[in-house]
Amino acid sequence: MTPGNLLAVFLGAFIGTVIGVLPGLGPTATLALLLPITIGMDMVTALIMMSGIYYGAMYGGSTTSILVNIPGEAASVVTCIDGYQMARQGRAGPALGMSAFGSFIGGTVSVVAVMLISPFLAETALKFGAPEMFALLFFAFTCIGGLTGTSRVQGLLMACFGLLLGSIGTDDIQGVDRFVFGILYLQDGIGLVPLAMGIFGLGEILYNIEKRQEQGSILETPRRLLPTFKDWIRAALPIARGSFLGFGVGIIPGGMPAVASLMSYALEKRVSKRPEVFGHGAIEGVAGPETANNAATAGGFVPLLTLGIPTNSVLALMLAAMMLHGVTPGPLLLVKWPDVFWGVIASMYIGNVMLLVLNLPMIGLFVQILKVPYGILSPLIIMFVLLGAYALKNSVADLVTTILFGLMGYLMKRFGIEPAPLILAFVLGPMLENSLSKALIMSRTGNPLFFFTRPISAALLSLAILVLLFPLLRWAWRSATGRGNRRRHAAAQRNG
Repeated sequence: MTPGNLLAVFLGAFIGTVIGVLPGLGPTATLALLLPITIGMDMVTALIMMSGIYYGAMYGGSTTSILVNIPGEAASVVTCIDGYQMARQGRAGPALGMSAFGSFIGGTVSVVAVMLISPFLAETALKFGAPEMFALLFFAFTCIGGLTGTSRVQGLLMACFGLLLGSIGTDDIQGVDRFVFGILYLQDGIGLVPLAMGIFGLGEILYNIEKRQEQGSILETPRRLLPTFKDWIRAALPIARGSFLGFGVGIIPGGMPAVASLMSYALEKRVSKRPEVFGHGAIEGVAGPETANNAATAGGFVPLLTLGIPTNSVLALMLAAMMLHGVTPGPLLLVKWPDVFWGVIASMYIGNVMLLVLNLPMIGLFVQILKVPYGILSPLIIMFVLLGAYALKNSVADLVTTILFGLMGYLMKRFGIEPAPLILAFVLGPMLENSLSKALIMSRTGNPLFFFTRPISAALLSLAILVLLFPLLRWAWRSATGRGNRRRHAAAQRNG
């Protein structure tokens, strides 16, 4: 409750909301831009501000989705479907109000769950050694391919590329240079900040400059923001389901808020007594997904704080920020740095209230921001990206690296390749390798079967193998049942 931390919560929530409103610049790029600034800040204050930016962006992303049919953030894509239709029907106010209230409820429920579950999960995690951590990280990699992007194969390929990039530099165990090619800059490895700023920041801006198009007229600022009693009756169950669904998705490795919002929309349409109204202005299609994506945002902090595993690219940057301040997330976080853990949790309670207060009266201001031509906004953002890359170490090499990865991010965006698996693998890859090396040293023989002699690692590796083989098993089952059906059909024709 110190003034500095309260100010950090407010700044984070406000900046995150604005970033969510601005199309083409999400929380990942913003955190990457602000990561160098947090180095000189107090550790707890820096993490509180970054957390506020993350869940603030989840709030703000719905504003443009509802008003102008442009998702400000990936998790708000689903909100466009019914939110914009409500705005066209003159019900933008109830849509925006329900989005704000649903986000508040989902975020609060999820924070309570984080507070209750995290200590128990941390106690269980104390049983994790190097073999268990390797198995858990390996399981996370198998989930990355399935939960991120439209193609499992594409997701796994990008994860492999992230592993390759993460292996550049000096090996921590053997002390051997890998993929350095005599370049001194690469001996320390590729920095996470230039990589993230390039792919997510510069790449997104370059793509949006190329693809920008006429957005249509901006809708008038809605005057009535509170949903009606009938709206609340229809939205109550979607908000409740979205809260728990979003939290469950958020704690899964690779479970992003965008995934939670998509699953919530599909669930609500399936269980609804009037599925025909979805896509034509159903308030359930706004309440459920908006609640789920904010619940998933808070849920992602459970594996980050208790196991040290980020579930998406934004939390990977949070992990990097902790490490820059000398904090190692994991089972001992509650013991060594309780102020960090409980400080972040407490800031979520306060931040959710601040966001509710901010989002309702400031919609008019956000509409004015959207009127600024993208041709003016984009050069300013590019300048900010390049200045942030250079200011990290005052290094021209970091600047060049950011530009190169920016071009890569632009190409990935243009060809529909999801960059999130790359960032996740880049962050988790060195941790996976270190755990593997330590576990094999523990085994004394270097036998990989050592992992199956320990119950937790054996169970996690079995799950990972099942996830990898599931598409093949499903194909084999369909093929077998298809052949059986054809044989029975042929036999029936012969007998007939």
